[in-house]
Amino acid sequence: MLLFVFLSILFFPSSTLSLNQEGLYLQQIKLSLSDPDSALSSWSDRDTTPCSWSGIKCDPTTSSVTSIDLSNSNVAGPFPTLLCRLQNLTSLSFSNNFINSTLPFDISTCQNLQHLDLSQNLLTGTLPHTLADLPNLRYLDLAGNNFSGDIPDTFARFQKLEVISLVYNLMDGIIPPFLGNITTLRMLNLSYNPFTPGRVPPEFGNLINLETLWLTQCNLIGEIPDSLGRLKKLKDLDLAFNNLVGSIPGSLTELTSVVQIELYNNSLTGGLPRGMGKLTELKRLDASMNQLTGWIPDELCQLPLESLNLYENSFTGTLPPSIADSPNLYELRLFQNGLTGELPQNLGKNAPLRWLDVSNNHLTGQIPASLCENGELEEILMIANSFSGQIPESLSQCRSLTRVRLGYNRLSGEVPAGLWGLPHVSLFDLFNNSFSGPISKTIASAANLSKLIIDMNNFDGNIPEEIGFLANLTELAGSENRFNGSLPGSIVNLKELGSLDLHGNALSGDLPDGVNSWKKMNELNLASNAFSGNIPDGIGGMSLLNYLDLSNNRLSGKIPIGLQNLKLNKLNLSNNRLSGEIPPLFAKEMYKSSFIGNPGLCGDIEGLCDGKGGGRGIGYAWSMRSIFALAVFLLIFGVVWFYFKYRNFEKARAVDKSKWTLMSFHNLGFSEYEILDCLDEDNVIGSGSSGKVYKVVLSNGEAVAVKKLWGGHKKQGGDVDVEKGQVIQDNGFNAEVATLSKIRHKNIVKLWCCCTTRDCNLLVYEYMSNGSLGDLLHSSKGGLLDWPTRYKIVADAAEGLSYLHHDCVPPIVHRDVKSNNILLDGDYGARVADFGVAKVFDSTGKLKSMSIIAGSCGYIAPEYAYTLRVNEKSDIYSFGVVILELVTGKRPVDPDYGEKDLVNWVCTTLDLKGVDHVIDPRLDSCFKEEICKVLNIGILCTSPLPINRPSMRRVVKMLQEIGADNQSKTAKKDGKLTPYYFEDASDHGSVA
Repeated sequence: MLLFVFLSILFFPSSTLSLNQEGLYLQQIKLSLSDPDSALSSWSDRDTTPCSWSGIKCDPTTSSVTSIDLSNSNVAGPFPTLLCRLQNLTSLSFSNNFINSTLPFDISTCQNLQHLDLSQNLLTGTLPHTLADLPNLRYLDLAGNNFSGDIPDTFARFQKLEVISLVYNLMDGIIPPFLGNITTLRMLNLSYNPFTPGRVPPEFGNLINLETLWLTQCNLIGEIPDSLGRLKKLKDLDLAFNNLVGSIPGSLTELTSVVQIELYNNSLTGGLPRGMGKLTELKRLDASMNQLTGWIPDELCQLPLESLNLYENSFTGTLPPSIADSPNLYELRLFQNGLTGELPQNLGKNAPLRWLDVSNNHLTGQIPASLCENGELEEILMIANSFSGQIPESLSQCRSLTRVRLGYNRLSGEVPAGLWGLPHVSLFDLFNNSFSGPISKTIASAANLSKLIIDMNNFDGNIPEEIGFLANLTELAGSENRFNGSLPGSIVNLKELGSLDLHGNALSGDLPDGVNSWKKMNELNLASNAFSGNIPDGIGGMSLLNYLDLSNNRLSGKIPIGLQNLKLNKLNLSNNRLSGEIPPLFAKEMYKSSFIGNPGLCGDIEGLCDGKGGGRGIGYAWSMRSIFALAVFLLIFGVVWFYFKYRNFEKARAVDKSKWTLMSFHNLGFSEYEILDCLDEDNVIGSGSSGKVYKVVLSNGEAVAVKKLWGGHKKQGGDVDVEKGQVIQDNGFNAEVATLSKIRHKNIVKLWCCCTTRDCNLLVYEYMSNGSLGDLLHSSKGGLLDWPTRYKIVADAAEGLSYLHHDCVPPIVHRDVKSNNILLDGDYGARVADFGVAKVFDSTGKLKSMSIIAGSCGYIAPEYAYTLRVNEKSDIYSFGVVILELVTGKRPVDPDYGEKDLVNWVCTTLDLKGVDHVIDPRLDSCFKEEICKVLNIGILCTSPLPINRPSMRRVVKMLQEIGADNQSKTAKKDGKLTPYYFEDASDHGSVA
């Protein structure tokens, strides 16, 4: 007996024996979850009950657990079915964590559960039909997971369910009509799921208690059913981002309780229905981005509206004056319609107007003076109308303004002095009006000003010295005005300036010293003024300068030799008074137009030197140098030719160099011959699906990467010979290369030039010293890539792809995103490479395999198997695989996966073993939280259905939020996306 007592004490300490059974269950659950933030640290086995533990609530009488709330705890692991042994559990929330299993069928054993919130996790699989066996369930939120398949038909049995939210999942069945039988529902949210295209079920009209119906981006087609008009308690109706057609049914005017209606981004036609005046509770209406016509009804504008968005339609007529009487109106966006007449002159007087965008209409008259009467106006956008008169003086007192865009109008007079110096304005656009007078010295107070766009007006006077106080200014565009005097010396203080365009004025004097402080300058255009003196040597230190135009001035002296260091796309120094030698890099016929009209300039460009004075001596010197250089070149060429003549493998690739054509996209310090002479097997650094890559070290010590494109002439049997590296140059090649050559982004590999003959194409890129991400990550040096470096790489690559998708016109789809096409410079900065090349081959129609177009094994989006098409969503899937590579350290395909790939391996391992078995063990665990967040993005990008993958712009934003550590893993629980105009409102009113 004493032995038994001893053993009991030994193996079951008194602290554990004191914890009740429910506490023991919770201890087991704690052990099953990964808890990097120690959210469960208070769950101590020394307590008698779990009632004092974080996230736990108990019945005060029985001490039994009634509620578990572990929201935002950053815990990970499978769903703990053991919870259902807590017999009195009524509320369970695991929202915003990393629960990564399926939802088990035995969830039905939680018989007393009333509130179930598993939103924002990594749950997969189908919805268990047994959920309907929870007789007391009132609240079901499964938003933000990866559930797929159909909504179970058993859901029709719910008797008490009031809220169901499945937003942001992968549900791909139909929207079932039987949901209309759950008449207890107050909220039905199915938004952002790739449902099978179908109509809004008319049965939803039976949901007489429904207050919220969100069906945003659900692949809805057909017309809006009249039956929705029976939802008398409905407060919020969202049918946006679908393919709905037809007119807006008049029955919607019977929704007398409705507060918000969102119908934007459909294909609705006709006018707004009559009877909208009956919607007395309506505060927010968004029917933008449709094909609506007719007048904006006066009865609508008489409602107590807070927000009215009707932009990108075809509305005509005048804006009803009654809109100005709405006491709560803070947002009015009507851009890109056909509205005429004047704005109500008391607009803003009676309401806290914050955002006004009426761009791209036919509006006339004056700008209402009352727009900022309540002191809350942030954005005023009136681009491309016919407004006239002066800017109201009252706007100069509107200190809340952040964006002012009044371009393309008929405005005139002087700009009120106070308007120049508003402290929060970041964009001030007065382009193409008839404004006059000077820039006020009050501009010194515009501390937040980033872009000042005042081209094509009649502004005059000196540019004030105070312009140099604008520390955040990135763009100053003041061309084609009447500015005079010299540039203020303070202008060199603008360290952030990337574009300065003052061409077409009457500016004079010397260019200021200290321009080398413009380290971010990309475009400098001071043409057609009266500047004199020398070109500052400091311009040669502006390493990012891409465009330089100083033509049609009175500049004199020599051309700074430092200009050769710049990678200019455009250089124009013509029609000045420059003299001396043209720097050797520019002494080529192709640059002749850059220097004409300078009688004192001499060089090896025919027609530039007038032969007077020192010019003859200079010309003679150049002649002697040329003869000597030619002799040396011939000697070297003879030796090299003799050497290669007797190398057998060179015979197979010998080409007639005289027939090569060089197409340069930047100023080059090398010739095509220097490239061609180095294309031997000793210099090969890589070979891929589209070509062989050589490292070429130039005579100046710099290196470039040269890609010889695969392809070939068809042999008699129809086979393609790729051994010689020959390519049939199709008619689309030059156009494609021209497109690639225009790309300018820090995260895209720079294309220096293209060399072509009838049989071969070479692309010359900047050389990346650390090679490709794939080669480095999967080599013995992969350990060098710590997590901060990997994060930097993925963020850089995302920026590059976002540029291709969103900032190129037309957008460019990479088609072959993979780790081997992400190259690393000496500081591990990432650049995307090899984009667009597949498209070159696409037009030949001579390649049997489509792999070069569709991508690489392990990176190909699943939909390609049945569509044989690629688009930006294909790129996003491939980029998601790259993210998974960086997080796991594993290859996209590996024998260990069997017939699966990395995406499947990650999902399966997360489900079975948890996140710790997914993360590359070489990574420091102190970064686990950030790694998990990036992993989440990778999983999102590799969603099986394209519609659920985020845009690259969104991916960049998510990565930036992680990097700034200013946002934990959150998403809007209600499933509402911020409309795109909140990010980019003013730009949608711009003129193409």
